[in-house]
Amino acid sequence: MKNWKQEVEKRQDELIQSTCEFLKIPSMYDSASVTTEAPFGEGIAKAYNWLLNKAQKEGFRIKDLSGKAGHIEWGQGDEVIGVLCHIDVVPGGEGWTTPAFSADIRDNHIYARGALDDKGPTMASYYALKLIKELNIPLKKRIRLIIGTDEEREWQCVKHYFKYETMPDIGFVPDADFPVICAEKGIADFLFYKKAIISDGLVMSFSAGTRFNMVPDKAVVTLNRKRIKDLDLLKQVFTVFLSEEDLTGKWEMDEARVVLTFNGLAAHGSTPEEGRNAALAGAAFLTKISLRKEEKTFFQFLNQLFYNDYLGERLGISYTDEELGAVTINIGTLSYERDKGIRVGINLRYPSGADYQTIMKNLIKAFDTIDMDTEVVSHQEPHGVRKDHPLIKVLSDVYKRHTGESREPIAIGGGTYARALRAGVAFGPLFPGQPDVIHQPDEYITIDHLIKLTAIYADAMSILASNELKE
Repeated sequence: MKNWKQEVEKRQDELIQSTCEFLKIPSMYDSASVTTEAPFGEGIAKAYNWLLNKAQKEGFRIKDLSGKAGHIEWGQGDEVIGVLCHIDVVPGGEGWTTPAFSADIRDNHIYARGALDDKGPTMASYYALKLIKELNIPLKKRIRLIIGTDEEREWQCVKHYFKYETMPDIGFVPDADFPVICAEKGIADFLFYKKAIISDGLVMSFSAGTRFNMVPDKAVVTLNRKRIKDLDLLKQVFTVFLSEEDLTGKWEMDEARVVLTFNGLAAHGSTPEEGRNAALAGAAFLTKISLRKEEKTFFQFLNQLFYNDYLGERLGISYTDEELGAVTINIGTLSYERDKGIRVGINLRYPSGADYQTIMKNLIKAFDTIDMDTEVVSHQEPHGVRKDHPLIKVLSDVYKRHTGESREPIAIGGGTYARALRAGVAFGPLFPGQPDVIHQPDEYITIDHLIKLTAIYADAMSILASNELKE
């Protein structure tokens, strides 16, 4: 049996250098720079081309599908082992010790947006495949790193890829947790909107959130100063609210406006309980001051149905599965502009057993009471692979060999590319008990973690591509 960790350590400096170089590319979706050559914006295109060019120079077979997705391949045979990675990231956001795309190394940690989700694990997977190539490991199947570019948004990348490319027989995704994730919740994004012009009231604008699948960590409310009768009283109510809710915020004003900032805590949309939703905190505050009827109706609606209730209990949609957990709802984006109307983005996660149609109808019915229209932006049903599948056995054995731990496969509320495969599971990068800093300020991966991941993925790929997996 190869000592994979030892082989990775021989190449440690190159792995770290390449990872940092990759992480320095701000590969976020940018509508302003979308072109035919950069279908999701300049930054993503730059990272995508950097990786494919690197792979081609280093002797791998590559394929580009219109800049939306591609693959890096090694091995031979009719069967394909898929490793699905993504190089797009969520915005850096605020609160970083060093810039989000500086790839700063401090105390054996590499700090950068994407360090864990998913550019660090992507580089671990790439170097795992490179290791297999350099060591001339005999393979009976092809190993294909499929590179996605729109995972954090609409998955247009893998949808496009599988229109033209064969579905791998089996595969894994380095974009969740260890030991092995065998089941994932269903996921849906809803946009509720009202296009009608809002009356000239106290609230000039309200803005929070950039992604449906993130808990907003900041909300900014702009009020019309001319309509404020008592500034001192308003400031007092604001201060008391922050104190009672254990939040921080900021008060600013000029001759025309009062701008209130509410600071929450970011978290992934699959775990809203780990965050503090700044959008809902801002809405809750507005219910405590004098508003015009239309304004009051909207913000009271949000407060009554969603504030401090991410389980959908007040909507009558709560449900818990023993393995996959509970239905969760995240208000990910909220925009209220006097001239443009209202837009509310909701990310829903639900386990097998929950009735998606009922949940959807209840949400639509609720927003219909305040005359808001609905768009179902996306929907993915729950995904799973049975626990006795040979893929899960191989990956579980690899995990045990590298950690000394024997653990059962698990289920999660998150959604990974594994659901794009007929037989796919998530496999790392987070170890049990490890801090989850994905989508957080100061996201990081330790160098030891990066080395260990590369060794684990090299071991897993070589076994899956070298042996017949018997059902």
